[in-house]
Amino acid sequence: MTSTGYDGSFGRRFGVVLLAGLPGIVALVGYIYLTTPPSAVPAGLTLPLLAVVSGINPLLLLVVACLIGVYATPRTRLHSYLLDRVSTGERIWPRLREEAGLAIGVGLVGTIVVLGLDIVFAPFVAGDLPASAIGGTRPSLLEVLAFAPVRFLYGGITEELLLRFGLMSALALAGWYVTGRPSAGPGGGVMWTAIVVSAVLFGVGHLPALAQSVGLTPALIGRTVLLNALVGVLLGWLYWRRSLEAAMVAHATFHVPLVALSLVQVTVL
Repeated sequence: MTSTGYDGSFGRRFGVVLLAGLPGIVALVGYIYLTTPPSAVPAGLTLPLLAVVSGINPLLLLVVACLIGVYATPRTRLHSYLLDRVSTGERIWPRLREEAGLAIGVGLVGTIVVLGLDIVFAPFVAGDLPASAIGGTRPSLLEVLAFAPVRFLYGGITEELLLRFGLMSALALAGWYVTGRPSAGPGGGVMWTAIVVSAVLFGVGHLPALAQSVGLTPALIGRTVLLNALVGVLLGWLYWRRSLEAAMVAHATFHVPLVALSLVQVTVL
């Protein structure tokens, strides 16, 4: 056992967490390929090439996040059972099983809160947001089915590697150093700062994709950042108090009711 709590080479741990995030990138590329109309393909590109190119930026971000996370996570006393599996051979599921109920509950609470606030915000963004969880333009069944893997794989796993494993761990480590390392690991104040900052950036990170389909207004920006940041705080808390994998379970669970509502919208209503 090393002084940071992990055996095994840095490269091996990095490779394993990177592989965990790759299915999300593939799901994103597949979604763009399946749902982008030919008229939207820029001149000089084919649809397959456009889809592949669209995955380069998130892939590079994932690589950076995994490098940072493998270094920062053990030093901040945050937990990843995947890293433990690589380093010690300890199985993931027996440990995650104890946290699964809480993680699922947190994910469902997050969904309820977001849907409730979406209703509250609806009168303020009705003219700006043509499609939302509570109404608007109806997506096609293909779009809903193609986006479901993005929700579960990219959202549930890849985004957690980007925002919690990479960014939040880095912020916690930086805050611990800035405060003079007064204890064996970051204190509550440092951790809550890392949680909130990473959650707000999680919300801000949803704006570019939204801007591609609608014009951003102050109300729409506030709604998007707030709703996603609230979810980010819940997920960050889980990462801090339980594990990265618990945050992944909660994030995936958060999307289950949203996918179900979308399917009802396109098949029943």
